Amino acid sequence: MIELKTEEEVELLRENNILVSKTLAEVAKHIKPGVTTMELDEIAEEYIRTNGAIPGFLGYGGFPGTLCVSINEEVVHGIPSKDRVLKEGDIVSVDCGTLMKGFYGDSAFTFAVGEVDAQVAKLLEITKESLLKGVEKAVAGNRVGDISYAVQQHAEANGFSVVRELVGHGLGRKMHERPEVPNYGMRGRGPLLRKGMVICIEPMVNLGKREVNFSEVDGWTVTTRDKMPSAHFELAVAITSGKPDVLTTFSFIDQILTERK
Repeated sequence: MIELKTEEEVELLRENNILVSKTLAEVAKHIKPGVTTMELDEIAEEYIRTNGAIPGFLGYGGFPGTLCVSINEEVVHGIPSKDRVLKEGDIVSVDCGTLMKGFYGDSAFTFAVGEVDAQVAKLLEITKESLLKGVEKAVAGNRVGDISYAVQQHAEANGFSVVRELVGHGLGRKMHERPEVPNYGMRGRGPLLRKGMVICIEPMVNLGKREVNFSEVDGWTVTTRDKMPSAHFELAVAITSGKPDVLTTFSFIDQILTERK
């Protein structure tokens, strides 16, 4: 069953997602060569708790971190570690969640660590654009497949591949609710988008082939099978009868990245 949110519930989800947005910006201040993924995790946990929420990922399904921090060929669900050190030229996906007042927030952004290869920079750009193309279709009366098609078409038209084993999702009192939001599909197919639905759209786009592996070592980390880099961006969107109501924002991150140039 797909749960429709009241206006009050949407505002609580917005509050969570703004906090997630600010947390990712706080993390962005510290992304540089020599920093460990565990340091980023500790920064995020302290910021979330200081602002009256608890980490949404910590302990979720047994996950051991506040953040999922995934480097280069790691698609998603990388576990923070004191042994994983960021290097010049890496890309790092940071996925963050909060739980506050009974509702969740969830967003992700892939950062460049210093200067990255031009092709990798394009991967980041196109993945983010694919997300925004999907968000444009997140309005009442459309179907999930309209979002999925928009994401897939833009990514593949630019020479990249879309991960199919992992999907976006509904968001509310649970981190993962119905409907699932794949990043590939056909227009006019899938669940009808209705006012009151809140969904997370999160393209995972690979520089190489689309196939992935699920770690049998830690039970969490997903990597590209060909070991080529992967990018991941995520926004939460409330469905309305007008334009999409985006609950998350990258504006805080953009401000930090601009200041660091």
